[in-house]
Amino acid sequence: MRVLLVLFACGVWSFQQQPALVPHPWLTGGWCLLTLCAAIAFRWRHRARGGQGVAPPCIRANWRWRLVLAVAVFGAGFLWAAQRAEWRLGDELAMGLEGDDLTLTGRIAELPQQLDEGVRFTFAPDGESASIPRRIQVSWYRPREAGAEVLKVRAGERWRFVLRLKRPHGFVNPDGFDYEAWLLERELRATGYVRGGARLLDDEPRTFLHRVDRVRGDIRSRFEGALGDAPYAGVLIALVIGDQRAIPVAQWETFRRAGLTHLIAISGMHISLVSLLAGSLLGLVWRRVPALLLRVPVRKAAALAALVAGTAYALLAGMGIPVQRALIMLAVIALAMLAGRSLAPSRVLLLALGGVLLADPWAVLAAGFWLSFAAVGVILFVLGGRHGMRRGRGGWRAAVVTQLGITLATLPLLVALFQSFSVVSPIANALAIPVVSLLVTPLALLAAAVPLDFLLLLAHWLMETLMYAIDWLAGFDFALWRQAAPPAWLVLAGCIAAVVALLPRGMPARAAAISVFIGLLSWQPARPGEGAFAATVLDVGQGLSVHLQTRSHDLLFDAGPPYGDVADAGQRVVLPYLAASGVGVLHRLVLSHDDADHVGGAHSVLNGLKVASVLAGEDDRGGLWRAAIDEATAVTSCTAGQHWTWDGVRFEVLHPAPAGRRARRNNDQSCVLRVVAEGGSLLLVGDLEARGEAGLLARYGAEALASSVVVVGHHGSRSSSSPAFVDAVLPEAAVHSAGYRNRFGHPDPAVWARWTQAGARNWRTDSQGAIGIRVDTDGVRVEAERQQRPRYWHGH
Repeated sequence: MRVLLVLFACGVWSFQQQPALVPHPWLTGGWCLLTLCAAIAFRWRHRARGGQGVAPPCIRANWRWRLVLAVAVFGAGFLWAAQRAEWRLGDELAMGLEGDDLTLTGRIAELPQQLDEGVRFTFAPDGESASIPRRIQVSWYRPREAGAEVLKVRAGERWRFVLRLKRPHGFVNPDGFDYEAWLLERELRATGYVRGGARLLDDEPRTFLHRVDRVRGDIRSRFEGALGDAPYAGVLIALVIGDQRAIPVAQWETFRRAGLTHLIAISGMHISLVSLLAGSLLGLVWRRVPALLLRVPVRKAAALAALVAGTAYALLAGMGIPVQRALIMLAVIALAMLAGRSLAPSRVLLLALGGVLLADPWAVLAAGFWLSFAAVGVILFVLGGRHGMRRGRGGWRAAVVTQLGITLATLPLLVALFQSFSVVSPIANALAIPVVSLLVTPLALLAAAVPLDFLLLLAHWLMETLMYAIDWLAGFDFALWRQAAPPAWLVLAGCIAAVVALLPRGMPARAAAISVFIGLLSWQPARPGEGAFAATVLDVGQGLSVHLQTRSHDLLFDAGPPYGDVADAGQRVVLPYLAASGVGVLHRLVLSHDDADHVGGAHSVLNGLKVASVLAGEDDRGGLWRAAIDEATAVTSCTAGQHWTWDGVRFEVLHPAPAGRRARRNNDQSCVLRVVAEGGSLLLVGDLEARGEAGLLARYGAEALASSVVVVGHHGSRSSSSPAFVDAVLPEAAVHSAGYRNRFGHPDPAVWARWTQAGARNWRTDSQGAIGIRVDTDGVRVEAERQQRPRYWHGH
């Protein structure tokens, strides 16, 4: 049973790595073949057992039926994931409706998420058209008029909106967050925003889940009212209803550095504690009522109470993956106790694994899936193995061994998923787990059930007191280990080494496990050789950010746009990409000019990474980045004639002219950088427009501008890429950095055609993801992230 459940999970995971859906005829044929394999396996099994009873050892070793059954179960996982994917992707927004204003009626399906600039919610249309998906993510932004507010929405309400929708689309960057996969898992098959016409039609919830979400919203409102601006109000809300939006970014960074993010997200530990408390309380009462005791044993009554309490808390918490895992495990244990049977803990864990994947085959794409099951598996292995409780380690010793085991076992996964892990995590968890799990969470839950504000205030005081110690631990420079994303084979080796390291003392392979960990933690990706460089035009939406790398230096040209008032490309895209690439220091940050779509992420980059120098086309007139400059960072104005050489690669600044009159439009003030190596060259022109291009041609002539690759000026706007400039550059490749369905229509079709006519192959980030450029002695190679690592959900 255990092996079969693991094989089913492997089949599900295998399909999620596929570049395309399985064609429907092949899918149908696969199910038929699977049924045949299962029938053959059971037939052979029946024969191997002599028709009945247990076979002799020589016959029982018959491997044929086991092999066929294993293949069938793996195939069942693969086909189940493929079937679910076909059904879900079939629920899509018709392409012809993208960008149109649509009047739709439907219900608010889940707990709305409050944003600084409005509210975001899941909208379930009434099914008026087959061209409209069943679930849509909608943002309702606050009107720009002074004092205007977004109307409040609650789960279960029925509204009519005028919406502008688009198909699921997200940025695709190396080792980056896959927003399209995130939407797919949550069955959100379109995104959009309210254009107007909002009208409440019915405020009564229709389903049980609507009522649950209504209760969750009421609890959130009451907590916000009672705690006001208290710093950890968002943490208490997250611990009770699973809504983490109110936790500030700075607090999340502290939790990440301390290794406590799992504790703030509702996990199996919280579900288990609530269930244990409910079962224990009912057991105390049950033992004192003889009539009840004679009818139902205490153990069965306590198991049922634990299941009911755990289910209630899981519903209140929003049913995330760790919660699903804990609830399924709890249900299996409770049902086994009610049936008078005993199940091995490992079997319970794997039944939970199978249950999660049956309900949600996309769970394997979530970091929480791997970390949750790995942590519980380690707990069972450590406490149930030869060296856990059986060796007399009880109480605090068992807790220490378990925490160290979890830290060691999850380290390869943390490095693979987040390129970092907390060094102070064992100490921080030893302090925080008892306080949060045994004091803060029960008090917050009690405050949710009983409207007594002093309970909330006490829970907040305990959390605030705990955070003094956590802030101190997270403040150490060494608190968070950062490194490049390792390859899959090294992560797998690290996971195996973690299991070996947890074996009892004296096992000879434990020394080898240490060497694997050293290799994992010291791994660095290959860099360009001497005289070569690599560039990546990141997919940041309607903006620009380009990372250039030589043998021992890193440069960032622009930092991308802001995303609303609280996020930007530096935080969401650039820093995660640089971390995964193993970049610890930026030797130079070039900010072409002061437009927000080029410098909106600079503040985050400067705060999140050591930057040796800044070369700026303008002096931050918008106040977007200079406040983040520290004393060790040199800031220089970008001026034509500047040049330097790194590792045999020459960098030349071509614009703006040193003593020229300031351009009327700041786009023509853009810093222009040309990078030249033996195998080719790259031209970065920022937002330079036709007037600035003419100035370049006048100063340098056409030959000096010729380049192998150009990042097209102003995102492919018609105001740039003049015919004379295109004829001068004559590149092999022209890269357009633009946002999906951007309101400017970039890149302009005429500009696209102009570069094509000049002999260039056009590339664009909105449909192809990040564009990688490699220049070495063999010439120039260009590749797109969506083409190199395609997934079946991309573009659907």
